[in-house]
Amino acid sequence: MKFSERIGLTPIKTELEKEGLSNELRNSLWTAFREFIIDTKNNDPQYSSYGYTYSELAIFFRKLWIHFYKFPADTLIINSGSIENNTLKYVREWFFKSDWYLIFDFIEFCSKDEEEFQNICNIFLKTEMSAYRFIDGTLVEINSKEEVLEIDAAIKNADKFKPVKQHLKRALELYSDRKNPDYRNSIKESISSVESLACIIVGDNKITLGQALKKIEETHEIPGSLKSAFTALYGYTSQEGGIRHALLDDAVKIEIEEARFMLIVCSAFVNYLISKM
Repeated sequence: MKFSERIGLTPIKTELEKEGLSNELRNSLWTAFREFIIDTKNNDPQYSSYGYTYSELAIFFRKLWIHFYKFPADTLIINSGSIENNTLKYVREWFFKSDWYLIFDFIEFCSKDEEEFQNICNIFLKTEMSAYRFIDGTLVEINSKEEVLEIDAAIKNADKFKPVKQHLKRALELYSDRKNPDYRNSIKESISSVESLACIIVGDNKITLGQALKKIEETHEIPGSLKSAFTALYGYTSQEGGIRHALLDDAVKIEIEEARFMLIVCSAFVNYLISKM
């Protein structure tokens, strides 16, 4: 906490920012982009195409120009000094005047395969009380550090279980799509991640989640309270009743809170089952 906040002269942030971008966070994200994306690109010629040789930085800006901004390729001038003096100038001006959600689109686009950039962005996002964090390369609305760790761990733990990881990543994508979120199908994918792992553990792809959980309980020492939780989860997600049955009725409105709950609970469940294997 800052000195001015401690003595009550400036307000203290108590709410996570869900729809907006403070000047402090915008400045920090630009610094991260400049230092971890732009300044780390090697400006020595490395790539050849159609008789021309481009630097890594030029290649990056070409991707940004065509695939993010959707500008015609022939409006990007790539020659000595043009990237630094013209293109970067345009990007900077756009960055500091665009709406908050476009900035998040931008840093998400630039973060692909840039784990260090994602990590430093998460530090700034946390410091400035943003409601969003990078998880596996995707910006997701999260309410606590524990939720971030649980989902991230589940995706990483599921590396050796391809179907499980695919379901979790898809659930995360559907949940975090800011333009067209699909909470109903995000919940279905979260549930499917648990089912697929349970089937892998017992070695039977046709078994139901309830049957698989009973078999797992027979071979692994699981506390009674967790057994009850497993049973409740099965009832909550079964075809005959609970949320999965309700999901078949389009009249039932599914909100972000339900999708977040299922993503976190199923991620925690996946982590627990993997730890017991």
